[in-house]
Amino acid sequence: MGVDLSGPSNHADTACALFESSGESLVYRRHLAYLGDSDLLHLVEGASRGASLTIGLDAPLSYQDGGGDRIRDRELRRTLQKAGMPSGSVMTPTMTRMAYLTLRGLSISRMISSLHPDAAVLEVHPFGALALAGAPVEALREVKRSDQARTEVAQWMRNNGIEGLPDQTYSDHELAAVAAGFAAWKWHIGSAAWKVDAEPPLHPYPFAC
Repeated sequence: MGVDLSGPSNHADTACALFESSGESLVYRRHLAYLGDSDLLHLVEGASRGASLTIGLDAPLSYQDGGGDRIRDRELRRTLQKAGMPSGSVMTPTMTRMAYLTLRGLSISRMISSLHPDAAVLEVHPFGALALAGAPVEALREVKRSDQARTEVAQWMRNNGIEGLPDQTYSDHELAAVAAGFAAWKWHIGSAAWKVDAEPPLHPYPFAC
């Protein structure tokens, strides 16, 4: 499962995509948008029945004591810049633009872990994962502004492991949810291009691209 989170009051820009891992492929099942916390928990409940569940959340799931970047933020920012992504693609969890997203990430991850302790929860950077896997960086840099760029990125994912992804126009949040699922899958099968392990108690979840 891939989840693109927005702040607690922004259900309209929250999306989720569900898949099944099958050998060398990730099989698309469905995606949904406009989701509140209870909607996400309901989806997790349904997906976890009789299955091993891995959930990639596109939101900070911890913050640095004292503020500023976590070590993992600095490391990923350097890695993505070398791949051609802008430095602003990795934001500090406690900065003004990110604090509400971090708040929701903290809340959702803990609720899932409390209700479904067997589920594997991790923080992901969806478009960073695609960049490190070889997706066209120029298109990734334009996904928030361009339908054509989103179409190009979706086609790349179809050609690189995701089976059954519908040929349609995606919003940037829907596409990010699909890419979050891709990142979680790569981590699940041991093929993440970049990852750091959980460091409890301050950073209790892994982070992967």
